[in-house]
Amino acid sequence: MNCKNKTTMSKIEQLYAEWQSLQPLKDEYQQRLNRKFMLEFNYNSNHLEGNTLTYGQTELLLLFGKVTEAANMKDLEDMKASNVGLNMMKEQALSEYPLTETFIRQLHKTLLREDYTVYRQLPGGQQTSYVIHAGVYKTRPNSVRTITGELFEYASPEETPALMTDLINWYREAEESGQYSMAELCALFHYRYIRIHPFEDGNGRIARLMMNFILLRHNYPMIVVKSADKENYLRALSQCDGFTGTAPSAGAHAELKDIKPFVAYIESCIERALNTCIKAAKGLSIEEDDDFAKALKILERQKRQDVAAEQSKVKFSMDEVWNVLEFVFFPIAYEFNKTIDQTANIFKFCQTQSFSLISKTKDWKGGLGLGKVCRDTTNSQIIDFVKNAKSMWYYCELLNPRHPRAVNFEINKQFYITFFDDHYFVDGILNKDFLYGNYPSEAEKQEVISQFKEDILKELQDKL
Repeated sequence: MNCKNKTTMSKIEQLYAEWQSLQPLKDEYQQRLNRKFMLEFNYNSNHLEGNTLTYGQTELLLLFGKVTEAANMKDLEDMKASNVGLNMMKEQALSEYPLTETFIRQLHKTLLREDYTVYRQLPGGQQTSYVIHAGVYKTRPNSVRTITGELFEYASPEETPALMTDLINWYREAEESGQYSMAELCALFHYRYIRIHPFEDGNGRIARLMMNFILLRHNYPMIVVKSADKENYLRALSQCDGFTGTAPSAGAHAELKDIKPFVAYIESCIERALNTCIKAAKGLSIEEDDDFAKALKILERQKRQDVAAEQSKVKFSMDEVWNVLEFVFFPIAYEFNKTIDQTANIFKFCQTQSFSLISKTKDWKGGLGLGKVCRDTTNSQIIDFVKNAKSMWYYCELLNPRHPRAVNFEINKQFYITFFDDHYFVDGILNKDFLYGNYPSEAEKQEVISQFKEDILKELQDKL
């Protein structure tokens, strides 16, 4: 370890001793610290991965369960799941249970909530899709192409289980041996984990949670990797890659000498966290410069909303059409199609068909088939229909099952959503208007799906 690291570590040890001497904190000071960390960690860890919620929206969502401005539904759900995952991690870290792969997979499932499909458009215009699995190690390679065009490889799906077992075994031995400082142990775990990249999504969020698992388990303050510092964070990791080499196995078994730049980065995070905690313990302000800027932005936003409440209502836009497609229409249509497939497998209809359309009128005629489309499509025709959408439709038809009593048997079902300037209307059993930025709950979507199933079943019972 070089002299610089010794100096930094000595400073951390001194700060930690001071922090311990100030225990226990007054309840009000501890609550202030807990609140600040909860907001800072969730906002920054998700922002690093592209979440678009502002700090003010994050604060309102996590403290009061709502937001006052339009927001991407997935970003809202990701932020809520992040806070659940944070609490889950804290509970595990403070328990007597050892760290296991099972816990990491459970934590991943909590963050992602459920499997979901990602749609991508290839350079030639062809659509492709793949499933992101929650709580399951990757089933497809997730290597990335660097800005220089080179392929940077993480562990293959075949290598991942064994490398994750190695990681957990190494951590338990390293923790028991006491040979590493907290910064070194956290940095090594994070780096080795990231070089494995065991899941198809969410690896960065898990890595940052696991560093805090280690810190909390050893009675250290938890840290926040600031999204504003993303460039330095990624640069430190990238510098380590140059020392370890590009082979996934080498990265997954990196040694301390290989990751000094990242150790130094984590040391700076721990030092900042200790300074904040010491200030809180002394009853001093723990507001940072960026906290003040955030507070000003929140006040400015509230003033703007108070002065122009009517203008601040969310209006029809392409983003809102995509939100309705992704969070309302596609999930419902997917369940409708599952119902049709189950029915057709049993009754062997001579003909079954179903399609999803988006239309520039309130009628489905002249509509455009949706197929596997996604928000980042470059297809000009799809973009035009989304921009000028007036309705979206699901339609299915089942004709003449192979049944002795089936004569001129036909089932037709449809479901639609219509768009207006300041709201949209959902057909079916809901028969309900929604303001843009608001969406049917999971229970309401299930009502629509259940009614569809009941209608199909009733027609089968009546006609056969």
